[in-house]
Amino acid sequence: MTSTSDPQAALAARFDQAVKALDAAPAFAKPARVQRVLDTARKLLLSEGGCAAIAARAEAIERAGLFHGSDWAAPQTLVPTLSRASLTAADANTVLIEAISELRLLAVARGRYEHELISAEHAHHHLSQVLAINLALLFHPPDEAQRTRQGRLAELPRRVLQHLAGEIGYEHVIDELIAEIWRILQQRPIQTGPVRQMITQIAICQADPAIDLGASGQGADRLISSLFGPTHGCREDPGLDVYRARLETMDAGTLQFEAGGFARAMHDTGLVSPYHPVLIRFLLTHSDHLLAEALGLSATGRDCLLCYRDLVQALIETAVTPDTAQAVYGLALLLERGILYQQPLAPALWRQLGLELCPAARTKLVLAFGEQVEPGAHLLEGVLCMLGQPLGVGQGNNPTCQSARALSMWAYNDPDYLLQMVTWAARDDEIIMHFEGQALSSRNSGEGVAAEAPIDLDPVSLIVVPHLDRIYAEMGRRCADRSGDPHRWVNPEFHGWWSGRGFRINVDVASGKIADLEDFLRHFYASYHPYYNGNQPLIHPQPAGIAITDSAARFIGWHAITILRVALDPTKIMRVYFYNPNNDSGQDWGDGVTVSTSGNGERHGEASLPFEQFTSRLYIFHYDPLEHGELAGISRDELDRVSGYLRRSWGAERWPEAAESTVDGGLR
Repeated sequence: MTSTSDPQAALAARFDQAVKALDAAPAFAKPARVQRVLDTARKLLLSEGGCAAIAARAEAIERAGLFHGSDWAAPQTLVPTLSRASLTAADANTVLIEAISELRLLAVARGRYEHELISAEHAHHHLSQVLAINLALLFHPPDEAQRTRQGRLAELPRRVLQHLAGEIGYEHVIDELIAEIWRILQQRPIQTGPVRQMITQIAICQADPAIDLGASGQGADRLISSLFGPTHGCREDPGLDVYRARLETMDAGTLQFEAGGFARAMHDTGLVSPYHPVLIRFLLTHSDHLLAEALGLSATGRDCLLCYRDLVQALIETAVTPDTAQAVYGLALLLERGILYQQPLAPALWRQLGLELCPAARTKLVLAFGEQVEPGAHLLEGVLCMLGQPLGVGQGNNPTCQSARALSMWAYNDPDYLLQMVTWAARDDEIIMHFEGQALSSRNSGEGVAAEAPIDLDPVSLIVVPHLDRIYAEMGRRCADRSGDPHRWVNPEFHGWWSGRGFRINVDVASGKIADLEDFLRHFYASYHPYYNGNQPLIHPQPAGIAITDSAARFIGWHAITILRVALDPTKIMRVYFYNPNNDSGQDWGDGVTVSTSGNGERHGEASLPFEQFTSRLYIFHYDPLEHGELAGISRDELDRVSGYLRRSWGAERWPEAAESTVDGGLR
């Protein structure tokens, strides 16, 4: 029996009863039982030890169906940046659901709850970001506005966050956060908003004398200064107007020092300070030499700047403002790529500068980015960033990896085609593509893969992806009555002529079982491995499909990526370098297969794996059927190692019965 002298135990017992009642209720009656669980959870969470009690019951809570039918039912898709709005909401149930969900992820991260949808590493990563976004809530008691809005519940978010920080390791929260920021920046994403929020929160905490960070946070200075004071002229973050006035009094030597400082900070982090556009616009009428210095250009970029001086000036005047600061980095990398020398690019960008946006495009851009600057300036910023950082495109929290991959591939390989797509979508609110000679209109196509219009995207993706998504789905519907995987026909038509017409898949579509594995592996080696394809480098990026697994090597789902190149890394290991549109390429796929994003010869935005490990997660690829590699040259040991990785991961439950007699997962 529970002693009445122990209030916390009594609350826990009442909570257990509420959870059991919810679990026992039939589906139609569960909504009525949820409120009792939340009411008792509120009292338990506000008691001493309540957070630990909820975390210890995470599996039972989820199994009972508390999250069923809500966004929290799919923890792998939760967005950390939305946690602050949920934790500070006026609606008590929203606060409680968010708090219980975070404690559930804590149980997963600590290995106390093996969740089928999210790995321990993913949960830990999510919680680190949640703590980063909510540093103010973690270190400060609720203010008057929060207390007025939430009443006594206002104390609950801080209790939960303190428990999370204490479990993860309070002294390491800031240091882990800084390491995480650098890891993300190494991949050079186009969307830098979440990282900027994290850095801002660290800066606020460091500046607050009431917050003692101890020895942690020492590596944050470079990140904070890159946003708020990259150079001597703005070191103390004086404000944009003050800095603009200071520029008027600087001599040539001081201006050069400022230009070099901004360029180093930008290329070091991939972040652009709001002060940087102020300098860029000032130098536009003062010195081309210093303008090139401020952009951090090499000889290639400088030549491109001088050849297209009028165009660059127009792009800066329209797109480069403190509110669209990342346009500076996009422009610099665009010039460094030298793609303006491709004949269609300059006239296409002039067209973009004068583009009249349709009402639908303007509305989307205003909803996503506000009205501080013209919607067209935000779109042009997105264009510059995508052309400069084709591997920085992310799909957001949306099942649109195919469309994100297409945008990245066009920016990487066919930039004038990308600009044509942007024009059609932004001006006409329609894109027309062709599938086997038949015109497909995004306006007349049915629903796409995404159930709702994506909003958490860069400006170009925001406008173009909904159209591409509908067309991609329509192409799939056109192949519905064909045997085999529809990507065989869809990918070359959707992505471009350079996608190989040869196609291999190692899964039987009807049964889901592994099929023709040895033929699949030999063809992939013969098509892509330099030792077996005559040392022929990959000329055009190629679409491919992988089976994503979690850190326990369990199958999660199919995913679209782009194979960019195959080469020896600095340690002479043959690696596949690829683009992954899922916003963060560094992942642990289990069984020793850990995706690398830096340190193994990767360029910004690339992910890589040793050839064997990559091949073990591959399930479809394209190739040129007229290129003949050495099918017979691949050794049995090498094939067996690849198939071993496959069988120990996503192929475990897909292995055909006929192969059960093989030894150690090898091929016979």
